Parts: sequence; C-alpha cells; structure tokens
Amino acid sequence: MSNEEQLSLFGGDPEPPTTSFNAIPTDASVPVPQGTYPDLDALANHCNQCQRCGLAATRTHAVVSRGNPAADLVVIGEGPGQHEDEKGLPFVGRSGELLEKIFASVNLSSEDDIYICNVVKCRPPKNRNPNPDEIEACKPYLLEQIRLVDPKIVLLTGAVAVKSVLNEKRGITKIRGQWFEWENRLCMPIFHPAYLLRNPSREKGKPKWLMWQDMQAVQAKLEELRSR
Repeated sequence: MSNEEQLSLFGGDPEPPTTSFNAIPTDASVPVPQGTYPDLDALANHCNQCQRCGLAATRTHAVVSRGNPAADLVVIGEGPGQHEDEKGLPFVGRSGELLEKIFASVNLSSEDDIYICNVVKCRPPKNRNPNPDEIEACKPYLLEQIRLVDPKIVLLTGAVAVKSVLNEKRGITKIRGQWFEWENRLCMPIFHPAYLLRNPSREKGKPKWLMWQDMQAVQAKLEELRSR
C-alpha cells in the first residue's frame, strides 16, 4: 500500500480548526487565533457587542482603547472603572489624569506616542478585580490589539495586568521597573496610577519617586529602539 493510500485510509491530515468570526463575541469557547482581525476597527466592533463573559450584562460601554493606534508604546491597565464605563474610554478618571501627567513629564503624549487599553474591556461590578474566567474571555482581544498596534514597548500597570500578560506571580513592588521579554517585545511592570494616588509622597524610595525612575528608563529605551 502506498503512503498516499495509507493517508487516505486514515482520513489524511486533520482539518485545521476554524473560527466562526461572527460567533467570537457571543461565546468564550470560540477560539480567536492570531491574525483573526484585519484591523482595530473590526476588533472594536466585536468588543462593543461582546457577550463572552458576564461583565457584558452590567456594562454601560465596552472600553476598548484610546491613543495612537500606531504607537510605539502600549499601556495596559486592569479594567474600566465607573468613569471609563460611562465614557467608553480607558483611564479618564483621576488615575487617567495622573497617567497623562506622568507621561508628559518624560515628553510622551497619548495622542502621539501611546496606545492605552485594558486587560478586560467591561467594568467589573464595584470595581473589583476581574476574575480568571473574565480575563481569559477577553484576552484574545488584548493579544490582537498588541499584534495590530505592534509596539516596541508594552507597559503593564498593576498586578492584574502583569499576571494576565506575563503570568508573573511575584508582587508588583518586587518587579516594577524591570524589563521582561515577551513575544519578542520588551515589557515593563509599573505601578498603577491609583496606587500612586494612595501614596502621594515624592520622597526618594517612595512609589512616586520610583515611578519617575521607571518612566525615565522607558523614555530612554524607546529612544534607543527608535534609533535602530
């Protein structure tokens, strides 16, 4: 019996799994392979109608992103709060105002240099942390956002973002400011702006001072990568 006949006898190579594009926002069990979305607009359309987890039932708006879709720097937060849910944009409350000031201090702008998004696109009730099922249901959107923007650097704000992307279990205070390589990209965990609002001291060694050191390192690395 020839090799071709043997393959025919056993059904040949299995068909690759297919994804029903229209089913993605309705069922978390539907896979979302890399390259599913042709552009960020198509992804946002799915996010706005998504029912992949229970957070959809209580949202006002899906909060997809803001900033430059061709940015060299992607900033990933945890999830929308009340202000973000109301406006449909990430980091627009007090944390967002502080984040803008932090970036401006190193001459970075969310309009030109930064694309901002979250691990989950819908607000968890009472601003609780998203649970693992919610994170997993939304993670394909996040991975596609990173692929489509194609940044040089990814900043992970807070423990939820760090764990969701890097699967890093060490606390944020132990690993903030360190460079990690992930999917051929440089990532850095940084403090969440909300944490800095709760710890406003600028004394040496305090969270705000450490954040300033981190942002200077990010700016320097970004300039280095842009010059290559």
